[in-house]
Amino acid sequence: MSSSNRQHRVLMVSDFFYPNFGGVENHIFNLSQKLTNLGSKVVVLTHAYGDCCGIRMLANGLKVYYLHRVPFYQQTTFPNLFGSLHMLRLICVREQITCIHAHQAFSTLALEAVLHAGSLGYPVVFTDHSLFGFADAASILMNKVLKCVLSNIHACICVSHTSKENTVLRACLPPGLVYVIPNAVNADDFTPSRGMPGEVSLAWPADLDRDPIVIVALSRLVYRKGIDLLALIIPHICNRHPNVRFIIGGDGPKRSLLQATVVENNLEDRVQIVGAVRQEKARDFLVQGHIFVNASLTEAFCMAIVEAASVGLTVVSTRVGGVPEVLPDDMMVLAEPSADGLCVAVEEAICRLKIAKPHEQHSRVRQMYSWSNVAERTLQVYDSVRDRNRDDALLSRLQRYRACGPLAGNGFAALSVLSFMYCTFLEWWFPSSNMEKATDWPLGTN
Repeated sequence: MSSSNRQHRVLMVSDFFYPNFGGVENHIFNLSQKLTNLGSKVVVLTHAYGDCCGIRMLANGLKVYYLHRVPFYQQTTFPNLFGSLHMLRLICVREQITCIHAHQAFSTLALEAVLHAGSLGYPVVFTDHSLFGFADAASILMNKVLKCVLSNIHACICVSHTSKENTVLRACLPPGLVYVIPNAVNADDFTPSRGMPGEVSLAWPADLDRDPIVIVALSRLVYRKGIDLLALIIPHICNRHPNVRFIIGGDGPKRSLLQATVVENNLEDRVQIVGAVRQEKARDFLVQGHIFVNASLTEAFCMAIVEAASVGLTVVSTRVGGVPEVLPDDMMVLAEPSADGLCVAVEEAICRLKIAKPHEQHSRVRQMYSWSNVAERTLQVYDSVRDRNRDDALLSRLQRYRACGPLAGNGFAALSVLSFMYCTFLEWWFPSSNMEKATDWPLGTN
């Protein structure tokens, strides 16, 4: 296949990408790599991270545009509606994009790309990675914005069936437009400990009452990840099991709570808080433990528990969102999202260590989750978008916006008109036919 004959030419847009750490970032990178291997061209658009700005080339010829937009809250950029439209158009034309794929409802950059995609004439796919509520003021406002923004998408991807149900209800989307494609794991990057020289890991406990048992946790240290619950169970588990210690990876505003818990309970020699862990070091961190704890209060999928299971750890997780869909019961102990529920689940996980088979579990996870399978299914979504016959003229898009309500709907319709006028002006001022096209990275070149 020649470099000019790509199956699809996709622009991934999100505020969340490397060097930031998280599930969305890993998803975009790994999906992009596999799509490239399958014959498509993928370009990523995100905001600058410190000195990481401009254009960067990552593995397998993945080109990343880091826009000069400053994040103002948890790596999301401040909404500017039209400030980045010129760059978005320039990138799409130069890279000869055929489809825009936006990620994460929290991402301002992604939602703006969805809003402008119709004016630029590109079909758009949106992947929702999170769950939202329906009762609190913030959720009500976000759901209304999402309903309006997603009213003109061509397809939506959710990472679990629970996430699909949540998104369909929040955004009032036709269920036929929403596909379920789970996350995956690079099994070669998350293997059990082999006892190799220089590898930091522990022997598997034979005597559960005496041999050292290590519980690890790795996540953003924020309220949504259940760090308050984790802080409550640590003293209880340490008091009941003198041979158990904790290693906690990650950073965030709740780190101070964990540190205070450790000091108040004199657990400095049994609880280690190591801070942020880079993605390439995640496996080395996980193999230091026997049990992995996820205390999240809401999760659409939770990539971390799949990585932990691939390493061979016994997984404990709260029964929230799409988590029960992720792993079979013999690989994961589910708990109610409470301190008592998590304590009971950790006790059961300690008992399960006697029958755990890390290498056999790794083989099963390898068969269950594959990025190649995720990429192939995503290509089918792109194909459906390309082949779908839908009226995307301005008038039709305005009608879909106005159906979202008299206030918000008309407001987004007005924004769409302004977007269309701005794009028309940009085409007159700087015609796309005069733009130099970017050179494609040769297929099969790493």
